[in-house]
Amino acid sequence: MSKTETWKDPEQIAEAVTQMARDLRELLEKRGLPNPLMIGIHTGGVWIADRLHEQLGLEEPLGHLDISFYRDDFTRIGLHPQVRPSYLPVGIDDRHLILVDDVLQSGRTIRAALNVLFDYGRPASVILATLAERSGRELPIAPDVVGFHAKLESNEQIKLSGPHPLIMLRGRIPKRSATQAPQQSADNGSRD
Repeated sequence: MSKTETWKDPEQIAEAVTQMARDLRELLEKRGLPNPLMIGIHTGGVWIADRLHEQLGLEEPLGHLDISFYRDDFTRIGLHPQVRPSYLPVGIDDRHLILVDDVLQSGRTIRAALNVLFDYGRPASVILATLAERSGRELPIAPDVVGFHAKLESNEQIKLSGPHPLIMLRGRIPKRSATQAPQQSADNGSRD
């Protein structure tokens, strides 16, 4: 991104995460899911999941996923991933999961995360929580709980910066000529 500016400051993000925790608690009670396993998607999703996990007081340790090699647009968008290990503290077969990401745009990151999860087992259900969602969905994926709804122009992006403090940046996508190769963004190429 170029010409970035703060879109949401740490206080706004903290308020959104607190509201997300309330919404998740209500959803879990409504569905009768007393002890879900929470899993964050590297990197920003883990930062948000860590805060949600603490506020919800979940019993199981927080899990995290690296989906770098599961994205279907991996080579097209020019990712040069920094691979991190995935960690699931317990088996996920027949477990209710809360999957957490920072920004939902195309849906490809979430699709990749679901593929990773199904390599580990078959969950009973998956609730999706995202700090921000924006237009540009390419797949029929929608969050159950969301902190912010971003109304952006097609040449704008938002990105979470952190972990301390958490700041949501907004910026323009640099124009490139048809001969330029895609560039890796500061968030390790995440486009979702």
